[in-house]
Amino acid sequence: MRRSHDFLDEALITVRSGDGGRGCVSFRREKYEPKGGPDGGDGGEGGHVFMRATEGLNALTPFRFQRQFRAQNGQPGKGKSRTGRDGKNIIVEVPVGTTVYDDETGEALADLTRDGQEICLLKGGRGGKGNQHFATSTHQTPRMAQPGLPGAQKTLRLSLKHLADVGLIGLPNAGKSTLLSRLTTARPKIDSYPFTTLIPNLGAMTLDEDKILTLADIPGLIQGASEGKGLGHRFLKHVERTRLLLHVLDITYVPTQNILEDFMVVQQELERYSPVLAKRDQIVVINKIDLHAPEHRKIPPLKAALKKMGLQAYAVSALTGKGLEALEEALKNRFFPE
Repeated sequence: MRRSHDFLDEALITVRSGDGGRGCVSFRREKYEPKGGPDGGDGGEGGHVFMRATEGLNALTPFRFQRQFRAQNGQPGKGKSRTGRDGKNIIVEVPVGTTVYDDETGEALADLTRDGQEICLLKGGRGGKGNQHFATSTHQTPRMAQPGLPGAQKTLRLSLKHLADVGLIGLPNAGKSTLLSRLTTARPKIDSYPFTTLIPNLGAMTLDEDKILTLADIPGLIQGASEGKGLGHRFLKHVERTRLLLHVLDITYVPTQNILEDFMVVQQELERYSPVLAKRDQIVVINKIDLHAPEHRKIPPLKAALKKMGLQAYAVSALTGKGLEALEEALKNRFFPE
């Protein structure tokens, strides 16, 4: 069973580029030139630090165990004007969707949103010049060379925001995970108690051979999430990049006042987290119609209340599959209009 601590979407690491190699002090000592001129070579460049996005990772878990990354130093120069070998670069791989911040200044250094996207974060130190560069007509035997320049070091904060087309939101136990498992190939943990979902789950939804959508399901939101209650608020960043939100409502929910009470709880938490995200396009999914009973909310009044807010709603049973075809068609028309 995958546990919540296996998923890591924030990490702090330290990276350092390589030092430049020192220049060489050397003089030619050949058979017929016992007192030849200076021929000390330059030091090699220190290795650079690169960061590359890869689809081979879906969390920052590797950085739980390794937090220090260092490129190789440049090698010293040698006699006979030979330049030292450059230090090897280091490439730190992160999941697609990772934003890189300078932890000291808070500046965003990179937003890696494409597989294979790469950025040079730190350049290695320059190699020092050998003594051959310091010979003059009046100083023909220089016994000095430059030291290599030191590399640079930064502490970086990595923040992962999943890239998905559609984000599933709603109160705990609304049936988001079941819906995700029905619409996509994902197999999240599903049970009848709240907060079964402890980490964000991703799934690929195939509409046609060349039409695929990525859906992200986050842990349920509760009232007061913006004050740290529950689990979902921490993971809302994973639907920040989505183009559409599927807001899942439970038809068996019994409101105390407003028929849209559960909808407004989640909407208010979205607003507190990000007003921009709260204005994201939404489709409402009224779930669990297989459990519909007289004491529950009626579907027509609920749909009518949502329509007044300009929201499209679909009544489904994620458990039995009833109504899912219409929802799939709506998603297809939204993302792939003919």
